[in-house]
Amino acid sequence: MSKHVIVGAGPVGSSTALLLADAGHDVRLVTRSGGGPGDPRIEQVALDASDDAALTRVTDGAAALYNCANPAYHRWPTDWPPIAASLLSTAETTGAVLVTMGNLYGYGPVDHPMTEADPLATTGTKGQVRAAMWRDALAAHDAGRVRATEARASDFVGNGANGHLDRVVPRVLAGKGARVLGDPDAPHSWTYVPDVARTLVVLGADERAWGRPWHVPSNPPCSQREAIAELARAAGVAPVKVGTVPPWALKAAGVFSPLMRELQETRYQFDRPFVLDSSAAITAFGLEPTPWDEVVSATVAWYRPDAEGRVAA
Repeated sequence: MSKHVIVGAGPVGSSTALLLADAGHDVRLVTRSGGGPGDPRIEQVALDASDDAALTRVTDGAAALYNCANPAYHRWPTDWPPIAASLLSTAETTGAVLVTMGNLYGYGPVDHPMTEADPLATTGTKGQVRAAMWRDALAAHDAGRVRATEARASDFVGNGANGHLDRVVPRVLAGKGARVLGDPDAPHSWTYVPDVARTLVVLGADERAWGRPWHVPSNPPCSQREAIAELARAAGVAPVKVGTVPPWALKAAGVFSPLMRELQETRYQFDRPFVLDSSAAITAFGLEPTPWDEVVSATVAWYRPDAEGRVAA
């Protein structure tokens, strides 16, 4: 068994740490606070990931270094660059494979299912930050300084992801209506957090994955209205009304909430079809997304008052 270091203890980082621990690996989970899922098999380390000297010390001897960090949404332009630079430097010094958890922001608005071959053509600030991180890692990989890869996923669902879909589950359980961003009937891809963790583990271990990005296996697209109806069915409650947050309301909320203000940049993802093509990873590694009905049932179960075994967010 080998040593693995994960930066970030949110749903993705914690799920990945638990998956690696289940396989018998030596796992270190790095956060500022030293938090995590509280599993005795996982060593929880408190340090600032932007401190490359400290990160290098805890990563020495590791087979892979996973970037599952998630700075505050409105601080990406200031907080991501030093963290990304530190992880890249650490991977170069230690020889650990750098596995970055990315997203689809770098592509910007497109009119077709997104593939890894699409250019990183976004004009949005957050998308440009993520695109620059990958370009730096890829340049280092191509120069032979590191071994790097990146997983890209659509909106997370499950394991307490607190994403757009997860946020409506408590309202659905209470029989209350939900308001969503954009067009509630636009096709939209959702990525299940445990599928993200499985993909990250594969990318860190399989040399065929290195030197390029991969889309996390995800189910066929499902509109927000359809997904909420399926959540209600899984919960055994009556269908709930689905409304839309008007653009003016989102803009007004942004005056007081940095998160709401930042959502305006990525609202296009819900105003039009937002579809992920994950066939490359499915074909290359034999990975398959968890069946959608299981995703829906597990997501509902997570938010029930008596739910057990939750991964720390």
